[in-house]
Amino acid sequence: MASIPKKVAERLIAGIKRYQPILVAAKARDVGEADTVTIIKDMLSDIFGYDKYTDLTSEYAIRGTYCDLATKIDGVLQTLIEVKAIGLDLKDQHVKQAVDYAANQGVEWVLLTNGMCWRVYRLTFAKPIDHELVVDIDFSTLNSRSEHDLELIYLWCKEGWQRSVLGEYHTQRQALSRFFVGAMLQTNPVLEVIRRELRRVSPDVRIDIDQIKEVLLSEVIKREVIEGEKAEEARKKIAKAAAKALRASNSKVGEKEPDVVPAAIPDGSA
Repeated sequence: MASIPKKVAERLIAGIKRYQPILVAAKARDVGEADTVTIIKDMLSDIFGYDKYTDLTSEYAIRGTYCDLATKIDGVLQTLIEVKAIGLDLKDQHVKQAVDYAANQGVEWVLLTNGMCWRVYRLTFAKPIDHELVVDIDFSTLNSRSEHDLELIYLWCKEGWQRSVLGEYHTQRQALSRFFVGAMLQTNPVLEVIRRELRRVSPDVRIDIDQIKEVLLSEVIKREVIEGEKAEEARKKIAKAAAKALRASNSKVGEKEPDVVPAAIPDGSA
């Protein structure tokens, strides 16, 4: 993950210390959604670095139908934010409406929060539209001295957004997801490595990659990892990357050295 600039880190540390007791007090009073929105706006400004007057907008909150807040950077809509009362437990159904509206707006990121919990979702523009939980923060348990906790909330900072750290974090999570690892285990290059190592251990036993794949699918990898839309998506992405690498390799092999015109050989005449 990208390093946090010193001034931003200092702001994050101060913000955690300041707002944790504010949130605890607000939850104890069981404040409603409108007051929670006010707290969220202050947090987005004081902690996450968004300008209240230029980066935050309520224009997408139409009679409470769509989203309470949105972030705009340089006038471009970046994220939609759905806020619930601080005493309300967040559920998947709370984000569905925001996700549907974000899809109509072509926005990839949605934040669902009640002040204590901050959940960041990324949309997948497929059929049907899907969303994936990327970041899940419990603000009440954050430790201002923890580098990991600071990095986690930096993902949602304006500075982090401008450096695309949230997208990079999501890409890394995808690469290490059980679906990608499961799909990667089924590829021929990996199966060949396993076969080579198994033959090293048992040189007299004949083993082919189909046998290894069968064992992986039936006895090693959980069924939920190799079946379903996410598993299929992972296989397609890996196949696409492999095909791209193969084309690049073939292109290099097909390149010919430029023709070299031999230098004229003197015939000895003068």
